Amino acid sequence: MAKSSNKTNARPVYLIDGARTPFLKARGKPGLFSATDLALGATKPLMLRQPFDASDLDEVIYGCMMPSADEANIARIIALRIGGGDKLTAYTVQRNCASGLQAIDNAVRNISHGYADLILAGGVDAMSRAPLLLREDMVHWLAKFNKAKTPVAKAKAIAGLKGRYFAPIIALMRGLTDPVVGLNMGQTAENLAYRFGITRDEMDAYSVQSHLRLTESVKAGKLDEIEPLYGAKGKVFSEDDGVRPDSSVEKLAKLKPFFDRPYGKVTPANSSQITDGASSLILASEDAIKKHKLKPIAKLNPAQWAGLDPAEMGLGPAHAIAETLKAHHLILDNIDYWEINEAFAAQVQACVMALTDKDYCKDELGLKKAIGQIPNDRLNVDGGAIALGHPVGSSGARIVLHMAHTLKREKAKKGIATLCIGGGQGGSMLVEAIGT
Repeated sequence: MAKSSNKTNARPVYLIDGARTPFLKARGKPGLFSATDLALGATKPLMLRQPFDASDLDEVIYGCMMPSADEANIARIIALRIGGGDKLTAYTVQRNCASGLQAIDNAVRNISHGYADLILAGGVDAMSRAPLLLREDMVHWLAKFNKAKTPVAKAKAIAGLKGRYFAPIIALMRGLTDPVVGLNMGQTAENLAYRFGITRDEMDAYSVQSHLRLTESVKAGKLDEIEPLYGAKGKVFSEDDGVRPDSSVEKLAKLKPFFDRPYGKVTPANSSQITDGASSLILASEDAIKKHKLKPIAKLNPAQWAGLDPAEMGLGPAHAIAETLKAHHLILDNIDYWEINEAFAAQVQACVMALTDKDYCKDELGLKKAIGQIPNDRLNVDGGAIALGHPVGSSGARIVLHMAHTLKREKAKKGIATLCIGGGQGGSMLVEAIGT
């Protein structure tokens, strides 16, 4: 597992402000907005309300798992498009589902060790625009055809073309499949449901809770971090569009298993939604706060990272939570609110159960006793990715930003934002309120 630095000479790092786009559900065709469109949709309004210019930033760090062919190093594109100027450096990071959290972690560490004072960090993915790829045999055929110089040679090459060569590789499905254990993420969730005895009804009930919590939070105006997007034809997108206010266990029970047919328990309804979205945050040192007269909303700490069996990757948050509590000399009861990204209902439920399981904590986490029970009324209080979606590159940034808003709203002190990561990892960050 990665070790984190908590040296006493490290400078504190603060979250100044943040914004995200609505998370827009993929609906079978490329969405209206590219990853760059989404990132700028979150970042431009955020920058316009700051008392400093984009050129005052020291760097831009952004997470993205599946940029388009025209978006190599999307962080640099963002830096230039927001008016940062040629000298504003930028780089893109990729840690699967935690790419946005990785970007923030890099920013925190750079500021804490004095390499920077003011950083824009975040994450984005336009999952609806994930490319279709050519099969390897089609690539070989194209190479052979390209080498054919005479009409006869070209005719022979055409004669060797087979219909199956045209079947595309869906990059999204390939990207969400672990190449080491050969399981897609839904199948790893099935493993957790089996290991912890989580029933289909329990998974569906959790999913309904996510939708209803998000619905109520929207009505109460609790998602003020969202900046609307504007389509080319003037359509306004102001809210996450995957939420189902009428969700019920009875309705969800009608859906068939998707990842382990016909006997599994994981369905599209108790899984996170394939979604497009972006989240941007501004992080600063105390020096930058004084220079620009900024008002921080939270203190951010370096993330903790943990590794585990890729076949049970969904338990990553349990491992990362253990590392975070240890790094900060805390116990579970010291934490007021929790954000565990809802990749799957079974995955969140398994993490909660693992933390209460003495044997799991001893055998897998190396602890002498169970960590404890995360209260349901303090976990994902405004819903999560099952209801609002999981644009992979963005989710880590979203949960950190939302945790900061939750702590401020509830006048609470500490929160942990954490995700599972495809490939068998977990990431977790302690967020602390200012002035409580």
